[in-house]
Amino acid sequence: MLFGLFGGATAKPSSATSDSRLYGGFINYVCEAEALGFHSVFLVEHHFTGMAQVSASLGLLTFLAGRTSRIRLGTAVTVLTWHNPVLLAEQAVTLDLVSGGRLDLGIGRGYRQNEFRGFCIPIEQANERYEEALEVLRKAWASRDRFSHHGKYWHFDDIVVEPEPTQKPHPPLWIGAGSPAGIRAAAVNGFNLLLDQLASFEVTGERVAAFHAAAAAQGRVVKPHSIGLTRALHLTMNEREREEAHRLRANFLLSVQALAGGAESSLALPTSFADTRAASEKAALIGPPDEIVRRLKTLEAMGVDYVLLLDVSGSREALRTFAREVMPAFAESPSSIPSS
Repeated sequence: MLFGLFGGATAKPSSATSDSRLYGGFINYVCEAEALGFHSVFLVEHHFTGMAQVSASLGLLTFLAGRTSRIRLGTAVTVLTWHNPVLLAEQAVTLDLVSGGRLDLGIGRGYRQNEFRGFCIPIEQANERYEEALEVLRKAWASRDRFSHHGKYWHFDDIVVEPEPTQKPHPPLWIGAGSPAGIRAAAVNGFNLLLDQLASFEVTGERVAAFHAAAAAQGRVVKPHSIGLTRALHLTMNEREREEAHRLRANFLLSVQALAGGAESSLALPTSFADTRAASEKAALIGPPDEIVRRLKTLEAMGVDYVLLLDVSGSREALRTFAREVMPAFAESPSSIPSS
């Protein structure tokens, strides 16, 4: 089993309701994670929150590429709806180049009403814009000669996208999905899958099985570490710490619900403290190291082999404890760990 990080950074001090830490602290956190043997970091992309959270994830990852040498650098996710696909194609492969082929590009359609309103894009256009942008991205990376594109939303004449991708044919594409249709589409297209932090273990197992079944129907076997599962991490050593972890988790989930649009949101987020507590006990990695090992072993038995950890406390001591007391229970020989 591989372990990565999930989250982001902020430019100003924020409350514990955020998944983000100040940029300097976050950068040091990622550098220490690499030294401890973590496989990756996946950054969120936020706009118009008023919390100074990371909005230019590829820019921050490019800086991290210069501060690290091994850890893989991912987005979770870059919302294609917002971005000029040719500029995005150029920025992504530039990061892939300077990092030595370490980019994992997570992409999605977007779901937050306030972001669609801020960009003056009707949310009803999300699917069409996503599909067209993805078409342009793949064409840009595949074409060594000049090409043109004239679609519904984007027009380009006689262009060639440079530099060429370091990873061939392009950086791995990761799709954030949870619905049966989304999971099936990811498998059919040969994409990797990002699963959310909210679903219970039972639902997560069903989604993993569905992805494998959809790939098998296409005559393909899912490669190891092609499904990244995000899980909240709360290392607690006693009941007092467990109660504090539940408070932090509740504040975080309720703030995400508000930012996502509350009742307008398409996410099935808890709406009360009682709901968040029940959801956390069913989905989060909460407890002392031995309990977290048991929870991860349950996920492992369901076919999960890659977990992205979100620790809203940003504790580097928790990171060290996890590496020292949890990761050895899932150790693999170096030769069995792929580069992508």
